[in-house]
Amino acid sequence: MSKTDLIIVGSGILGLATAFLAHQQGRSVRVIDRSDRPVGSSIQNFGHACFTGQSDAAQPIAQASRDGWRQAAAATGLWAAETGTLIPAMTAAELAVLEEFAAHRGPEQVRLLDSEETARSLSNPHLGAVGGAHLPQDMRVNPREAAPTIAAWLAAQGVEFDWNTHVTGTADGEVATNRGSFRADHVVVCPGYQLTSLFPELAEDRQVRICTLVMSLIDAPPRLPTGFAMLTGTSLARYDGFAAMPSTDALRAELAEREPELVDCIANLMVTDIPEGLLIGDSHAYDLSPEPFIDEHLGQLLLDRSTALLGIDEPVVRQRWLGQYADSPETNLVLERPDEQTTVAVVTSRIGMTLSFGIADLVLGGGTVDL
Repeated sequence: MSKTDLIIVGSGILGLATAFLAHQQGRSVRVIDRSDRPVGSSIQNFGHACFTGQSDAAQPIAQASRDGWRQAAAATGLWAAETGTLIPAMTAAELAVLEEFAAHRGPEQVRLLDSEETARSLSNPHLGAVGGAHLPQDMRVNPREAAPTIAAWLAAQGVEFDWNTHVTGTADGEVATNRGSFRADHVVVCPGYQLTSLFPELAEDRQVRICTLVMSLIDAPPRLPTGFAMLTGTSLARYDGFAAMPSTDALRAELAEREPELVDCIANLMVTDIPEGLLIGDSHAYDLSPEPFIDEHLGQLLLDRSTALLGIDEPVVRQRWLGQYADSPETNLVLERPDEQTTVAVVTSRIGMTLSFGIADLVLGGGTVDL
């Protein structure tokens, strides 16, 4: 039975971030995954590292994650744009939240924009925003290349990968799989929503379920900048940092009246770019065993609202898909140590790409946090 310093179960971005940092620390690392490459939640999302929008309590982890993403980009050559996030304020209620957030966080994290600056930033002179904000510390990666690039680089550096290998259990430094058992001084299990299979009692205790997201890819107009990322009023009502502001309740009430369909589908209306086009989404639905079908009305609703903000009159849709990630109504992070040699780490909200390297640093250091 072979043995390494560290075994990581799962090649999602949290598992790969943990492998990257452990390798940087000089540890021998083995990664085990049931697929033959990263194909799960980590490639299905926006690739938007929204550090600024996280809660005040999460800011140390967010900044550690930002540092980790920059280190990974420098080492592996993956694309990571430090272009920030744009947020148009289409109403006074949205602007009030942004103004309060800017006063709370300061100019290093939030720069308020007037209506003309906002329109120019989105390359839409007919936008009609009352103002907006730019979050300069946020980053962009391409979700379709980030995890595969990190995995390939780690493999070239000597990290062992066991693909197409199904883990059936792990305890006390031993990982049982359909290809035999492996041992390590420490095992970090990052299974995403597969937590329900590996640690069902823990998943049930934390009410872990699957969140599904309706998303699409459209052609991008050349006038938009590379590294583009846009959040909207629905994002202000959803991300913990913005949502803590006093005016958020008024914004939520306004959204319920002005955009009831977006509220009903629990939308976080946002847009980011990749070389293939613009990623658009998303709605949120929760289930233990979600059906695979995409509601065309939801896809068109998100498309209509986002392209209206960007001044795209005739969007060309290239792809639609139903993204998935682990979710819990009671916590943003499951971080448990069922025995002295095992750590279970699952991000149970929309912030896995954003906080991955910060959480990986916490896992390797044996720390805890309440997110």
